Amino acid sequence: MENKNRLFIIIVVGALIIGNVFFALNYFLGKAELEQVKSEQTKVEFNEKVINFASLFIKKVLQADKEVDFETRLSLENAVRGLKDDQIMAEWQNFTASKTEADAQTSVKKLLEILITKIQK
Repeated sequence: MENKNRLFIIIVVGALIIGNVFFALNYFLGKAELEQVKSEQTKVEFNEKVINFASLFIKKVLQADKEVDFETRLSLENAVRGLKDDQIMAEWQNFTASKTEADAQTSVKKLLEILITKIQK
């Protein structure tokens, strides 16, 4: 009788250990998958911000038939800052600090190239 009880306890403990290992593996696999999904979601959100800024820049600056007003400049500046990207911000500052039209055109080309590159990554 004692051997049966002992065997039963060993089987129950073994089943509990196997169950814990199973759930621990599922937890760690799920955690890794969640991190990957979060990373992808962050990239999607950044890409949306970059596309929105590029679209706003093209509509309000490149297609403008008059001088860009203060409100538009402010919304563009806020959109650039919202990207929180040093490379884009640096080229934006080069663009806004341009003294000549040729400098501005060069900065625009670089800025658009950077934006497209960021989206492709």
